[in-house]
Amino acid sequence: MPTKTATKTKAKPKVAAKKVAASAAPKAPRVKTTPRKKVAAPVIPAVEHKLRIRVKAYEHKILDMSVKQIMDTAARFDAVVVGPVPLPTEIKRWTVNRSTFVYKDAREQFEMRIHKRLIDIMNPSPKVIEALTNLNLPSGVTIDVKMV
Repeated sequence: MPTKTATKTKAKPKVAAKKVAASAAPKAPRVKTTPRKKVAAPVIPAVEHKLRIRVKAYEHKILDMSVKQIMDTAARFDAVVVGPVPLPTEIKRWTVNRSTFVYKDAREQFEMRIHKRLIDIMNPSPKVIEALTNLNLPSGVTIDVKMV
């Protein structure tokens, strides 16, 4: 005996009907527009040199206070400051055996985090440089200053 095969008919999508209706509508006439005027880009003063300051510390609260102190000092002398930019935290980890001889499964893990920030001072005046050298920062904060 022959087997029956079911044939399914696909319904036409409704999208095709919309296309027909849209093409039947009259098109609006094109309107000519005047070309736009080109706007000049803002003038940025050329950077001759900049002071790049990298600040490092083990505690982030002390680091943020030191950075704020540097920013306030630079702002007092009307210097253009970029930053502070947080740099990736450097993490150093150590695993140590708790016991000296046996019990190798008992271990301790230690880590030391070094937080970093970057500050750029554009075209610093001699007064700004002198004020930054006389700055009194807390212990545990390391500063690297480069003229770029």
